[in-house]
Amino acid sequence: QVQLTESGGGLVQAGESLSVSCTASGSSFWPYSMGWFRQAPGQEREFVACIRWQSGMTFYGELVKDRFTLTRDNAKMTMTLEMKNLKPEDTAVYYCAGELDFGYYSDAAEYDYWGQGTQVTVSS
Repeated sequence: QVQLTESGGGLVQAGESLSVSCTASGSSFWPYSMGWFRQAPGQEREFVACIRWQSGMTFYGELVKDRFTLTRDNAKMTMTLEMKNLKPEDTAVYYCAGELDFGYYSDAAEYDYWGQGTQVTVSS
């Protein structure tokens, strides 16, 4: 059974930095991609970033591409999203997701596994 566990998150002020991590557990789990999505109250789930697990190639949503950096540690089955210059509009629950096969990386429906989410709140 595959489990994705997020850590990090919390409350910061606008302009500050924060990181969230996701660790995957479960025998024989080797994703094609791992991604982050976020969802603010009353809004749809939004793509944030994705990393191809084998190559390390990354993709970012337009709203975060100049401020967020996604890395992974294959040995630890962990990925970390470093968020800089945070803005109040970045406030959301951030979800980690795993995709087993090639798919459109920004489409949440392509992902097979999801974490429980971690809250990120940015005050103005």
